[in-house]
Amino acid sequence: MKIALAQQNYHIGNFEDNTRKIMGAIQYARSRKADLVVFSELSICGYPPRDFLEFDDYINECYRAIDIIRELTDDIGVIVGAPQRNPQKEGKDLFNAAWFLYKREVLGVAHKTLLPNYDVFDEYRYFEPGYEWNVIEFKDRKIALTICEDIWNLGDNPLYRICPMDHLVKQEPDLMINISASPFDYDHDEDRTEIIRANVLKYNLPMFYCNAVGSQTEIVFDGGSMVMDAHGHVVKEMKFFEEDFAIVDLEEIRKQKKSKVARGPVKEFDKEMRVSKVKDPNKIIDYLIEEKNISQIYEALILGIRDYFRKMGFSKAILGSSGGIDSAVTLAIACAALGRENVRSILMPSQFSSEHSVSDAEQLSKNLQNPYDILPIKDIYEAFMRTLQPVFNDLPFGLAEENIQSRARGNLLMAIANKFGYILLNTSNKSELATGYGTLYGDMAGGLSVLGDVYKTQVYALANYINRNGEIIPANIINKAPSAELRPNQKDSDSLPDYPLLDKVLYQYIERRQGPKEIIAMGIEEQLVKRVLKLVNTNEYKRNQFCPIIRVSCKAFGVGRRVPIVGKYLA
Repeated sequence: MKIALAQQNYHIGNFEDNTRKIMGAIQYARSRKADLVVFSELSICGYPPRDFLEFDDYINECYRAIDIIRELTDDIGVIVGAPQRNPQKEGKDLFNAAWFLYKREVLGVAHKTLLPNYDVFDEYRYFEPGYEWNVIEFKDRKIALTICEDIWNLGDNPLYRICPMDHLVKQEPDLMINISASPFDYDHDEDRTEIIRANVLKYNLPMFYCNAVGSQTEIVFDGGSMVMDAHGHVVKEMKFFEEDFAIVDLEEIRKQKKSKVARGPVKEFDKEMRVSKVKDPNKIIDYLIEEKNISQIYEALILGIRDYFRKMGFSKAILGSSGGIDSAVTLAIACAALGRENVRSILMPSQFSSEHSVSDAEQLSKNLQNPYDILPIKDIYEAFMRTLQPVFNDLPFGLAEENIQSRARGNLLMAIANKFGYILLNTSNKSELATGYGTLYGDMAGGLSVLGDVYKTQVYALANYINRNGEIIPANIINKAPSAELRPNQKDSDSLPDYPLLDKVLYQYIERRQGPKEIIAMGIEEQLVKRVLKLVNTNEYKRNQFCPIIRVSCKAFGVGRRVPIVGKYLA
């Protein structure tokens, strides 16, 4: 039996386009003599649909799409993901379902049992967990069909009280198929491979795993669908960060003999089903800037920008180019995502800007060949000060005056964006967002945050990665001390610890959820730890007003991290 995996990029709620894609893949699979073609989780409606699921019409559209697709299944089996209404009065109104279509009929439906309700997931808000588990018979084979999280409850520290495959294996299936929407973060691909391996070795069955690809607002799905034989060997691994299609013959992989090479024990998972978290504080920075991680982050950010613009119906971006490392990296990535001609940079020097900042920003745009403008803000700033003088009187220069500059720049950028139909890309990094080192309605303005889940140390690593084949970002931008340039001789280090030390503390606190006692026990100075954590907690109100952030880590600011604005804990 030949099984096809269709790794596709769907658009939430765009039923016409999603259905067209699925139908095209079915036709292609048929032309390649496939017996069965598999699509990803909630492929009909896109993942995650969130509160769209509360609209009856949305569910009706899902059913209509399934009816259309059924007409193409005379001689080929099709597995698609879509909600299914719960016929019982008890429980939630919907199941997250995998629909098995064949000969224009619904051959079977599998309901997702394990509903993640952590980080970016909130499936139990909408779906009822599955409570019946049955294999689906197709062409003399028994298929154990599961959905994403259903295969993740293994190991000595399970998150859930049940494991669907433990029930399905009693019915003696011949293979496992899992349809998934597993988001990207830079240490998750290994976790995914290891959990699939843990399943095939536990149940002694091959697995066909079909993952989603594409970006949905802040969440990036990286694809990487695969087929693994019953001995834990990857038979086929599909592309990352782009659509792909593959066919694997089940009978061929069933014939393969167990390798004589020792594969070692299944790795131990933590409560979040991760195997690759770095715990040694002395290795954190090296891990964050590891070339593999940086290359994946780069690809994820490109996909995140490209899909956000395409699915929102925009094509052109604008950003403020300061001559600093953050705006430089954002500009380079945006040009790679959208095309250099579609990214406009605005240089807005003030009387506090250094001469080389302007020349560096100009050189960057010349290297990238993107359009740019220079709009000095000195006169605008002085007009603000004249207007405010009766209120400010002769009080000394301070934060208010610094922020006026930032907000003047934000106003100019938004004016141009409004005038020409651009989306403003925000350039703040995760280290700055964490500590509140940014101006609301100024440099925190934007329609999409590119680097908001990227630590400052990773931004520098991204710059070097962008320059790997030749200088794009001028060396002076990378080498000079970072500065907001809102007052004479200002440096980031005046307000923040050195970034390698800061990022080490932030990673432990945000990603690993370590409190002050645990972080201090790692050998980091107590006052520093308390200062950093206080900065993070007291600036939640700023992040709560921030634009969507492309998620590349396991714990990004935004929908995946929910803490009270007025909380006192750890402040």
